[in-house]
Amino acid sequence: MTKVDAKDLRTNETDDRGRIYLGTEYANKRVTVAVVEVESDHPDEDELAAAYREASENSESLAEEWAEVSDEAWSGLGQQPRP
Repeated sequence: MTKVDAKDLRTNETDDRGRIYLGTEYANKRVTVAVVEVESDHPDEDELAAAYREASENSESLAEEWAEVSDEAWSGLGQQPRP
């Protein structure tokens, strides 16, 4: 059995069926694979809830800032000299 050096460890992504392409260097060989860690590319519910809360808080402050800027812009339009 061929031993794998730690420097040869690599990260691969699975396809939509959970399969990984190892490469042609492993063709016709018996390969033992160990799953060391699994990362999801989808945020978990806690992350989504935190992001939603943050976005909600930011939207309120942006709406307040926009109201102030909008009021200033409209009042500035009324003060323009007419040609």
